[in-house]
Amino acid sequence: MNVLNFVQAFFSDGAHWHGTDGIPLRVGEHLQYSLEALAIAAAIGLPVGLVTGHYGRGGNALALIATAGRALPTFGLLVLMFTWLGFGLLPVMIPLVALAVPPILVTSYEAIRSVDPSPVDAARGMGLSEPRILFQVEVPVALPLVLSGLRTAAIQIVSTATIAAYVSFGGLGRYIIDGLAQRNYEKVVGGATLVAGMALATLVVFWAVSRIAVSPGVRRSN
Repeated sequence: MNVLNFVQAFFSDGAHWHGTDGIPLRVGEHLQYSLEALAIAAAIGLPVGLVTGHYGRGGNALALIATAGRALPTFGLLVLMFTWLGFGLLPVMIPLVALAVPPILVTSYEAIRSVDPSPVDAARGMGLSEPRILFQVEVPVALPLVLSGLRTAAIQIVSTATIAAYVSFGGLGRYIIDGLAQRNYEKVVGGATLVAGMALATLVVFWAVSRIAVSPGVRRSN
């Protein structure tokens, strides 16, 4: 059988749409892990990136942190955290967050640094406080690039959240891990297809968010 036949056989099997191993449940679990990891990574990376970008300090340190974060082996970190912390969702979240923070951190910093200094200087001349300058002047202009960092992080998380299955959690990785163990390649290909589909859906979601959140003038200038 070729890949397309595996895909057709997987999705046409009614047993894959119901029960504790059904596609709706596995997609929901995968989405839960991904959203939680992205929210934590954004809560860490965005404030640091935006503030350091606003003040123009710490760029070299952020680059070093980002490089170190990208160099971490995700699966190795998962095994280490599972050995250290034991069973639970925390050992899964730590590698996913460590994977997602660098693109958010660096991109948000670069986004703020790329803002034209003229309106920033004008805002300071009008007596606006630094937080108001950041959120009312810089962030709206930098938003497309900030969203691109979040999009990159989200896709990386969605693609990597399959590791949860290695430590007996659910998600779409369950199909891949169980399929390999059972030599059920229909299930392996089906799981991989679902992960790819979720990554594509993530791109569409961020495209829609960008169309809604970014002002038309900023979109045209980019």
